[in-house]
Amino acid sequence: MKVLVTGSCGFIGTNVCLFHLKRGDEVVGIDNLSRRGTEFNLQVLKNYSKFRFYKVDIRDLKAINKIFKLHQNFSIIYHLAAQVAVTLSVENPIEDFEVNILGTLNLLEATRRYQPKAFFIFASTNKVYGGMEHIQIKLKDDKYFAVKYPNGIDENFNLDFHSPYGCSKGAADQYVRDYARIYGLNTVVFRQSCIYGPYQFGIEDQGWVAYFCIQALLDKPITIYGDGRQVRDVLYIDDLIEAYWLAYKKRKKVLGEIFNIGGGKENIVGILEFIKYLEEKLGKKILYKFAPWRPGDQKYFVSDNTKLKKLLSWQPKISFEEGVEKLLLWIKQNKCLIDRVIK
Repeated sequence: MKVLVTGSCGFIGTNVCLFHLKRGDEVVGIDNLSRRGTEFNLQVLKNYSKFRFYKVDIRDLKAINKIFKLHQNFSIIYHLAAQVAVTLSVENPIEDFEVNILGTLNLLEATRRYQPKAFFIFASTNKVYGGMEHIQIKLKDDKYFAVKYPNGIDENFNLDFHSPYGCSKGAADQYVRDYARIYGLNTVVFRQSCIYGPYQFGIEDQGWVAYFCIQALLDKPITIYGDGRQVRDVLYIDDLIEAYWLAYKKRKKVLGEIFNIGGGKENIVGILEFIKYLEEKLGKKILYKFAPWRPGDQKYFVSDNTKLKKLLSWQPKISFEEGVEKLLLWIKQNKCLIDRVIK
């Protein structure tokens, strides 16, 4: 099997590449290496002889087409490359638009022209639902909960793009779905909640679970956007990759579909609650400060994974506690390197 992974040296991309390389598959990786930590992840991937890497920006259609013509018969195309931070999208909405919308359109067009039989997986986000200000929220045990959504948010919830990032990812999300309807491409969209795991160099605006763990272990202060009572469902990377793989194996059932995916109601954690959990686990006080709410910040988001369970027989296997333990171990093993990367 041969697969293509855009954003191959990012957090999710690296783990996807490793999953396939350990299977013995051929992996073609595309990344512009603009995000911190990607150079380190690239060196990890280069240890595998079946990994072929191209330093390419997905906004460069000519370069993308060249790769697609050179490498025939991709079984799976993972489109994971993106501009991923809300604050950066506010600071530079044009770049956010170009990367997330134009870049996605370039990948879809290259797939349509040169690899129309490939299974196309797109990593979207729960931010396509906007700030969800209209849902009734209550405060309990210093955490927010949605009164009418005890099982979380499903795929029928109204889209409400908020922030340039929400707009760009939402538009890309819809393009991917429509290319299945209009051009018959074999696409599937995953609207992902909070994914975490090894090879994640989290920043204060994105990848918050890893960011909190890294800052805590390195005795650095944490920035919390909003009041810290926000609730999220967290999902360990291995469970996400299993969902990707099941979607491919059962692709005839899911073509053109969209899935919400996260840890679900079994893996809910509040922001301040997580800091207290880390303090108890690490046996030390963690410094943190508050920053203003970001555009489109959700007080509550939990994925209702019912559709995934029904169509793919998927549900999270790795608990929040087990996943955090794995992440902390990876950080400890790479502490010196991570300290250099995040400076």
